[in-house]
Amino acid sequence: MSGDTIFDKILRGEIPSKEIYSDAEYYAFADIRPQAPTHVLIIPRKPIPKVSDATDADRMLLGGLILRANEIAKQLGLAEEGYRLVINCGHHGGQEVYHLHLHLLGGRQMSWPPG
Repeated sequence: MSGDTIFDKILRGEIPSKEIYSDAEYYAFADIRPQAPTHVLIIPRKPIPKVSDATDADRMLLGGLILRANEIAKQLGLAEEGYRLVINCGHHGGQEVYHLHLHLLGGRQMSWPPG
């Protein structure tokens, strides 16, 4: 499933993106179909198709994903008012790209239930 998704192509520089954050393990960029005033996608460079495919060996990577999201939220001025983090898993979970990714949404009041 993973290896040649749109996110893999973005990581390889084959598809342009608006970079928000980048390091050796993670890459964050602006969503091209934003669902909030701020909508950032944060992906690990390691290709994991779904969060349910993560193993115990990915524990640090998954924790780091949340910590990077917190850092990015602070940098974007979202930390004080709050933000939403979303990981969709599989077809019924609304996942469209099978490369694990976290949505960071902010800049407005979020509603509940989300879907």
